[in-house]
Amino acid sequence: MTVRVIADSTSYVPEEELTRLGIATLQLSATLAGVTRDEKDIDSEAFYRQMRSSGEFPSSSQPSVGSITDAFESAIEAGEDVVAVVLSSRMSGTFETAGMVREQVLARMPRGHIEIVDSESNSMQEGFAVLAAARAAHDGADTDAVIAAARSAMRRSRWLFVPATLEYLRIGGRIGNAAALLGALLQVRPILTVEQGVTSTVRTVRTQRRALKDIAEMVAADSREHGLTDAVVHHILAPDVGEELADEIERLTGLRPRIQLLGPVIGLHVGPGSVGVVYLTERPLPGRDPGSAA
Repeated sequence: MTVRVIADSTSYVPEEELTRLGIATLQLSATLAGVTRDEKDIDSEAFYRQMRSSGEFPSSSQPSVGSITDAFESAIEAGEDVVAVVLSSRMSGTFETAGMVREQVLARMPRGHIEIVDSESNSMQEGFAVLAAARAAHDGADTDAVIAAARSAMRRSRWLFVPATLEYLRIGGRIGNAAALLGALLQVRPILTVEQGVTSTVRTVRTQRRALKDIAEMVAADSREHGLTDAVVHHILAPDVGEELADEIERLTGLRPRIQLLGPVIGLHVGPGSVGVVYLTERPLPGRDPGSAA
């Protein structure tokens, strides 16, 4: 039995990899100025420019029940098992909705096999898990092995980023009002990560330059201890800053990260000017212990 890997749009896997590995994608959507679009239909740069100029805080929505149903049924009708790797269940209702749809589809198609993996993250940290699963499936692995490949990548990845302002995180409920106010008063920049599916602070520094230096040094430390195999620098309307971070990581590790504009469904929560890196190591990282599939 072949396995079809399904991702959601916030994994930000490059289009050529989606096509090459046959990865189906569930679209989340974003709403700005009363207009709602699937993520694939959004010009991200224009979206962020409008977001910055208007001062409006956009909203996002999970994939529709119908789109998830169609994706699952299409795979089963083609005689394939399904492994869906989706963004953190503590950041979106996508995982829960996919689980509900799974039960409905299997009630009608009991010979089907659908597993849903909570990536416990987003962006290319989720994307590395998707790619690991899809490569395993492409090589003929069964469902259990495909899930194991996704979880292995989850144990070997880290997502470090620094926002230009705490305001978007505050409005979106990612940090509390008191923390945002204190950060603004002290003019500090938190280096953030995603652990166990939620955003948390690694450390706090005074300047963006210091944050970039610290992030690069953390990548280098993990590279020395655990081996570095891949890295992607994400930015939001800050390509020059992204290049600066990539340069420093390359100087310290010898590996040049790819640079990628962060998509709007995730980017709207941290706002323009933000920059960070997702990286993948050869061996498991301390504290990375993924949960189970549905």
